Amino acid sequence: MRHGDSGSEPQSKINWKVFSIIWPYLLEYRVRVFIAVSCLVLSKAASVSGPFLLKNIVDTFTQDPATASLLTPIIVPLGLVLAYGFARFSMIMLGEIRDTVFGRVTERAMRRIGLQVFEHVHSLDLDFHLNRRTGGLARDIERGTNGISFLMRFFVFNIAPTLIEIALVIGLLLYNYGIAFAAITLTSVVLYIGFSMVTTDWRTQFVREANRADNEASTRTIDSLLNYETVKYFTNEGFEADRYDSALKTWEIARRKNRLSLLSLNTGQALIITIAMTAMMWLAAVGVAEQTMTVGDFVLINAFMMQLFMPLNFLGFVYREIKGSMANIENMFALMDLRSKVQDSPDAPALKVSQGRIQFDNVSFQYQANRPILRNLSFSIEPGQKVAIVGASGAGKSSLVKLLFRFYDPSTGSISIDGQNIAEVSQQSLRKVIGIVPQDTVLFNDSIVENIRYGSTSANDQEVDQAIQLAHLKAFVDDLPEGVETRVGERGLKLSGGEKQRVAIARTILKRPPILVFDEATSSLDSKSEQSILTALKEISQGHSSMVIAHRLSTIIDADKILVLDHGTIVEQGNHQALLDLDGHYAELWSAQLRKAQSKYQSKELSKEQPKEPPATE
Repeated sequence: MRHGDSGSEPQSKINWKVFSIIWPYLLEYRVRVFIAVSCLVLSKAASVSGPFLLKNIVDTFTQDPATASLLTPIIVPLGLVLAYGFARFSMIMLGEIRDTVFGRVTERAMRRIGLQVFEHVHSLDLDFHLNRRTGGLARDIERGTNGISFLMRFFVFNIAPTLIEIALVIGLLLYNYGIAFAAITLTSVVLYIGFSMVTTDWRTQFVREANRADNEASTRTIDSLLNYETVKYFTNEGFEADRYDSALKTWEIARRKNRLSLLSLNTGQALIITIAMTAMMWLAAVGVAEQTMTVGDFVLINAFMMQLFMPLNFLGFVYREIKGSMANIENMFALMDLRSKVQDSPDAPALKVSQGRIQFDNVSFQYQANRPILRNLSFSIEPGQKVAIVGASGAGKSSLVKLLFRFYDPSTGSISIDGQNIAEVSQQSLRKVIGIVPQDTVLFNDSIVENIRYGSTSANDQEVDQAIQLAHLKAFVDDLPEGVETRVGERGLKLSGGEKQRVAIARTILKRPPILVFDEATSSLDSKSEQSILTALKEISQGHSSMVIAHRLSTIIDADKILVLDHGTIVEQGNHQALLDLDGHYAELWSAQLRKAQSKYQSKELSKEQPKEPPATE
């Protein structure tokens, strides 16, 4: 299966792995399950007793007046009617109590399974998340957890009880009325169940098609809304609407096929029930005519058949829903079966940082086998040292950051911090000691203060305020009507690029990690803001090992060491002046940026000197 594609064709057979997941929850709440099952048994007993009480009521009213006592027409029917009413009420109330008691079990299972899937998705590697489709993934998880809840409830309280009731009814008919009645009932039940299963298996393909189309429509919606500004920039509202409508059209066709196949299923089930009911009523009517059966027996058989086929009809619905639920949760299980390519070794220790020395030793890396990104890279960042990495686009600068965070493992070579191979320590402890200000800052749809506090969720307000001050964010938030409580919108769209980066800087300052990474950290800032933030970054970087991915060379002239990457290899290294003296790659990049800055400056000066248009004359 392609990484991140959880929408592959599910199996047609029932995935028994579901029950291995459900069983522990049933055992955990064994008392509740016992109470619920007890209510179930009593409810079925009340259900089976109903037709017998109804028979006695009818026979009482239709018996020979000569043999009836004076009190029989009043007392006996009244008592039987009350008993019948009590049996019906008991059956309903016991069912309600059963569902209420068992509800806690299903709700807890949904909560835990949902949490398990959520944690598992977060544990998957970056490669999965780069390929995932958020809308379809969310719908698969939602339908999967709901499907498991359905299976828990209906396997325990519908399938088994219905089969038990069928056995009881057939046994009572055989005992009281002979083999003909029992044979018709058994044959019709077998035909009904067999027809339902075969037809439902055929129909499941349409459920899958509808789910795939539903996922596609959901993904289109989320992608389009997340890229709302891009849609507006290029006036592609109509194009997005057409793509969404195309997905909805596919969904509509799949739903129509599903509905038509349901018509076929319901028609076949109704035909089997009608033939069985007609045959049973005909035998009972013959018995009444021959006086081998009473009118009460006729009513009892009719009540039994109606009572039997109602849950049997529901059993057909349950089987259809089980197959549908299986189709829903197979995608979730496919997701749960995915394993991250980057995993902690068993009992991986926590990383312990004493100095913050970083060592890349003969590191090679590629995303694809035929496209190497880094080639035998070796360098070190000494404790407290600021090392900048520069190079043309595609040279492998950002890949170094991903490898340091262990989003990927090197193809060859190793990366160590204070002599500890990061592949041998826990990923969580590794990422706790590294702070990053990324180039593309994505914020949660929450307040500014909560986005900053995300750097250290236990930080108090005073610590957050200090981080805001150091990130030169104070003046900005003070000008906002709601201050730090201002919500930033989906992915931070209410803030400018520079404002988002300052929030990211404040968040990293709050984390206070011993190792800092700046990936084009000031790329969205104007010159004035850039200088003030560079000063702040310089202050907080004191005593910290820091890696700086830089495009603007003017921001890293104070770096202790500058590495120049070209096609995944280090072609030059040294400080700013030493690299200029080499008159190589770095000097060429520096000269190009100086020419660009000078050209920009001259353009501004030229625009200032342009004479203004004379005022219009009358």
